[in-house]
Amino acid sequence: MSQCRSQEKGKLAEELAKDWLIGRGYEFMEANYRYKHAEIDLIFKHKGLLVFVEVKFRSGTGYGYAEEFVDFTKRKLIVKAADQFIHEKDWHYDIRFDIVGVYKDKSGHFHFKQFEDAFY
Repeated sequence: MSQCRSQEKGKLAEELAKDWLIGRGYEFMEANYRYKHAEIDLIFKHKGLLVFVEVKFRSGTGYGYAEEFVDFTKRKLIVKAADQFIHEKDWHYDIRFDIVGVYKDKSGHFHFKQFEDAFY
């Protein structure tokens, strides 16, 4: 898959995940927050928590689940960016790191799986 097409799918997955989480009562704060080499896909407030969300798109689960594709290096970068965001916003409450898998089935329908507290 070309880089451009992959990025388009990633952006679509982020939009779908954002709408899905808003529908579940999450309060959207920011998308694609960048700090140095790190990027956080989505940031929400939910039940007094600041929730940093990494979105992963998969068409089917043949190659594994989304949470398996966030490696140690990626997690470190996300945590570093989250630390910066917390500092900027002067946030003094609890935080959580989630991964949301966006899966497209054979009939073209999207399904979501949320892994709360996926890492720290």
